[in-house]
Amino acid sequence: MTERYAAVVIGGGTAGLSAALVLGRARHSTLVVDAGEPRNAPAAHMQGYLSRDGMPPAEFLAEGRREIEGYGVELVRDRVVDVTRGADFAVVLAGGRTVHARRIVIATGLEDELPTLPGVAERFGQDVLHCPFCHGWEVRDQPFGVLASTAASVHQALMVSQWSKDVTLFLHTVAEDELPDEDLRRLAAAGVAVVPGEVAGLIVDDDRLSGVRLADGTRHQRSVMFVAPRPVTRTGLFERLGAELRETPFGTYPVVDPTGLTTVPGVWAAGNAIGFAEQVVHAASGGYRAAAAIVADLLFTDLDAAVGKQTGSKTAAVRV
Repeated sequence: MTERYAAVVIGGGTAGLSAALVLGRARHSTLVVDAGEPRNAPAAHMQGYLSRDGMPPAEFLAEGRREIEGYGVELVRDRVVDVTRGADFAVVLAGGRTVHARRIVIATGLEDELPTLPGVAERFGQDVLHCPFCHGWEVRDQPFGVLASTAASVHQALMVSQWSKDVTLFLHTVAEDELPDEDLRRLAAAGVAVVPGEVAGLIVDDDRLSGVRLADGTRHQRSVMFVAPRPVTRTGLFERLGAELRETPFGTYPVVDPTGLTTVPGVWAAGNAIGFAEQVVHAASGGYRAAAAIVADLLFTDLDAAVGKQTGSKTAAVRV
């Protein structure tokens, strides 16, 4: 027997669950396929989400899954390996199941590829961070380090100076003469120290970051290190469906309209699937917008089909 849904949501993070909640409340049969790989899993807490500030990400997602269940939304732990478009969308799961849907929401997020430096991966989400808006308040006024990966890391160093006046930019593999004079003047104005030389690793004492060690043996005391992960986007499903993609300095993403609709009719995207800087609060909003657009799209598609089946040149509206 063919399993058919009004919508299949691919991805069970914030964006996907938010879309599923709206679809379920609109009485549409909805399946969420969740591979269980949220981007913010390394973080102990999330910030900047009104009424949920400081909530652990895992707890937040668990609450979201509980809520969608109350509206009859089905959630399965699996991975989508293919989507094809015909009269509807055929969605193939890694576990062997194939389901059909009238509309699709892709909310598969992205991965953060960390600098290959000893200690970075082990401390990520604790005292090795990447987003001051996510964690700046919690580590405020501590000695910050910023690991340069490109000359653009100056921007990160300037931004984090909002949360600490003790900031050091470690140029690592970036040559000092690569930095524009304007950036050097801004760094000086912000009080950010600039240290040339390759970083060899982080110094950890008693399970806490205590410093940075350069390749020449020099050590610098730091309590927090900011790094810039390379975003690894998940565009495979968009490519299979023939969606138009756009290149950005932070990866490749689908072209979408304000509701998240891609260039493929019937396919929406939300969350980090559409951009690097989508925070949890943005992802929730994006999932909501996509689902609301789908509800309207399905309604008017069905109404127009019903009108087309009616006979006669004129159809009177039903009056009560």
